[in-house]
Amino acid sequence: MSHPDRAEERLTGLRHRLRGLAFGGDYNPEQWPKEVWREDVRLMRETGVNLVTVGVFSWGLLEPSPGVFAFGWLDEVMDLLAQADIGVDLATPTAAPPSWLAHVHPETLPVDADGHVYRFGARNQYCVSSPVFRHHAARITERLAERYADHPALAMWHIGNEYIGRACHCPASVAHFRRWLAARYGTVDALNEAWGTAFWGQRYDSFDHVGTPVGRQLSGPNPGQRLDFHRFADAASLECFLAERDIVRRHSPDLPVTTNFMGAFKELDYRRWAADEDVVSIDVYPNTWDPEGQIHAAYQFDLMRSLRGGRPWLVMESATGANVQRRRNSARAAGRMRVLSLQAVARGADSVMFFQWRQSRAGAEPFHSAMLPHGGTRTRTWREVKELGRDLTHLADLVGGTCDPAEVAIVWDWENWWAVEGPNHPSQDLDLKARVLDHYRPLWNANIPVDFVHPHDDLGAYRLVVVPNLYLVDDAGAANLTAFVHGGRHLLMSYFSGIVDEHDRVRDGGHPGAFRDVLGIHIDEFNPLQPGETHGLGHAGHPGTAHDWQDVIELDGAEALATYTEGELKGVPAVTRHRHGAGTATYLGTSPDPDTLRRVVLASVTGAGVTPVLETTDGVEAARRRGADGTEHLFLINHTPEEVTVALGDTPNAPVDLLEPPGAITGGKLRLPPYGAAVLRESRGTRNADPTEHERGDDR
Repeated sequence: MSHPDRAEERLTGLRHRLRGLAFGGDYNPEQWPKEVWREDVRLMRETGVNLVTVGVFSWGLLEPSPGVFAFGWLDEVMDLLAQADIGVDLATPTAAPPSWLAHVHPETLPVDADGHVYRFGARNQYCVSSPVFRHHAARITERLAERYADHPALAMWHIGNEYIGRACHCPASVAHFRRWLAARYGTVDALNEAWGTAFWGQRYDSFDHVGTPVGRQLSGPNPGQRLDFHRFADAASLECFLAERDIVRRHSPDLPVTTNFMGAFKELDYRRWAADEDVVSIDVYPNTWDPEGQIHAAYQFDLMRSLRGGRPWLVMESATGANVQRRRNSARAAGRMRVLSLQAVARGADSVMFFQWRQSRAGAEPFHSAMLPHGGTRTRTWREVKELGRDLTHLADLVGGTCDPAEVAIVWDWENWWAVEGPNHPSQDLDLKARVLDHYRPLWNANIPVDFVHPHDDLGAYRLVVVPNLYLVDDAGAANLTAFVHGGRHLLMSYFSGIVDEHDRVRDGGHPGAFRDVLGIHIDEFNPLQPGETHGLGHAGHPGTAHDWQDVIELDGAEALATYTEGELKGVPAVTRHRHGAGTATYLGTSPDPDTLRRVVLASVTGAGVTPVLETTDGVEAARRRGADGTEHLFLINHTPEEVTVALGDTPNAPVDLLEPPGAITGGKLRLPPYGAAVLRESRGTRNADPTEHERGDDR
């Protein structure tokens, strides 16, 4: 585990070196002749680039044949960057093993659940359990770390690239899975109990009889086996990361280490990974055409910030414009790159980085946008990149600073994600990521700061905890959430929560299992609705609709806040509230229409005594971040194509807009152009974040 104090020392060194927010992107000079390199460095200096990621996919060039190394080209690139005072985030190149490894050692190639081998020709074509792959990955990492540990360009280490947590089914993985299970359970009897193998006569006599969940079965998979295989695949990938991290750390103990996460990515438990790196970093690519792209991005940013307790994090990759992830890749509207970049900084990022510096001419992504497009310096993108670099220099005092403390948290647990979307459930269509976003959206629109928490986390800083679809929860997590309510706080929970324990075994005594007492209800049946089916409901005098799911709720101490107004369940509660101890628990037994969900969420916000950063019109984001010296900065971001005016309210000492051109502030109001932004430096003291200091209201 990365000790937090040591991590902070390493990051302090990086901040001093960069003298501001990190700005740059992936640099792949191996795609270009040498005469282009000097032009690249000159243009980087012109835009204010101070950090580039180098070497991500260069294993085949650095080791063109087994044990034969060719570092000359990388030496030259590192020297050029050092001369220009541009730092290097040097990657271990193990995400793209060379062709000779696949052909000399085909046993390193991953195998899917149906026995098909992934061949060489893309990237990530390796099995994380393969001892042969691990040996060669360690060797190239060792040679790289030895050679560049003291190079003046080296600023930090980047391990691998976008680990995907692929669940391999080759013989090496099967053997590794068996060892992992033996270490987890100790005895095969304990495994049989956890997996409930008495059902269908699946009892195992030995760990040697256990395999990986196969793709084609005559019947449904064992849920416990499937869940543990998710855990195992995550752990095996983490072992690879840790092996390479430990090698570079041995040679460069004072430099920070990271690997690039992919936001709300299902296959890897980033909460576990974050504890073992110095700083969290993310690759983020919101849809250019999605009118809610900024909400999706904010959701990812808040999640990344939360993984290490609110510490600053890094945007490692983003897009200046179109990317190649979707069937139709639209250009990004003028100004959108700037506001999405500033949004990341507002929510705690210490960097704005892109993939990539120079747009590729060949390979899989020639039409993925870049800082320097095919059209070069005559393009709009290039002009916007230069303007963004200028903006970021004015925000240098934010480096190392934190966001204002959130009073609302959303529970997020990867193990629950793996379990709740499993097979043979009442509904196979429950999309947890989408459901969490449904709960997050009203909070974002209301400018309510949000953290993401695990059920085991200390919840003392929060007034309201939102719990979407927490199907799997262990006793400790359930007790922690229950105690949170009993102590006087507010909980908002959605359906299919508390149903199973950590082994995916249904809890005794009826549903909602672990949360029956705190919610004050009994669920007689689950009633998922068919696609397109809806039923009316009434909430707070407003008509609404229920879709996707209905719980058949019986009140056991709770009161109904909303009921169904038609269908077989007419008159049955759809939303309930229960006083538990000194606190309040609200329960959503359905997936309601957006307006109803917004009212329920914001009623809980009001009842908990939470106030927004600033009240703004729809599409205008307000967030606060403190500089390292404690000075507060109010970010105002217009995500709409229309000019808007923002009422600033009580803003002492005539706040100064740090961006260029500065926003026009007159009469306590700020005018923002389409896709415009302002960062107002405020002279504010630290606001009291202790929820016990504030009067709590009624959440009716």
